[in-house]
Amino acid sequence: MGELVLIRHGQTEWSRQRRHTGRTDLPLTAQGEEEAEALRPLLAEREVGLVVTSPLARAVRTAELAGLDDPAVDPDLVEWDYGGYEGITTAEIQRDRPGWNLWRDGVPPGDADHPGELVEQVGERADRVLALVTAELDAGGPDVVLVAHGHVLRVLTARWLGLPSSEGVLFRLDTATLSTLGREHDRPVITSWNTGR
Repeated sequence: MGELVLIRHGQTEWSRQRRHTGRTDLPLTAQGEEEAEALRPLLAEREVGLVVTSPLARAVRTAELAGLDDPAVDPDLVEWDYGGYEGITTAEIQRDRPGWNLWRDGVPPGDADHPGELVEQVGERADRVLALVTAELDAGGPDVVLVAHGHVLRVLTARWLGLPSSEGVLFRLDTATLSTLGREHDRPVITSWNTGR
């Protein structure tokens, strides 16, 4: 069975500034493009079958620069909707809400384009993606690659492991990194994490 390969998109201006970037469709920075291209040799070593990206430009461009051809686009891989905290850093939020933690405390509603999401809703989307890719992997095919965003991929990892969505807090994920999920004795495991930079 192939592995499930997770790629977080390359750097954007907001990720560089550590701003919550959910549905805002920002391009990669020049550094982000270089980071994405640096993934190409790591992926060239793999037999890749299905490639699925978030619909947001930063993920689609990362896949392209990493040499992943003809990806399918799945809206369930879009980043967590941060609602009223879109574009704001954790430090800024904590000035008004000391001790605030995204994974525990969630987000307030924002405007019509950023209504906000509960971590469990992100988990429901991740479960749908996993149902799709697990069928591919269980058929004995090659690796499946997902190119998306930090928080949604962390939630997806928690769900792969059978954990609650909120346990994604345990899995730090940097921009333009490659991680892999697989099985050992039929149990879901992490086979590598946050590599490639």
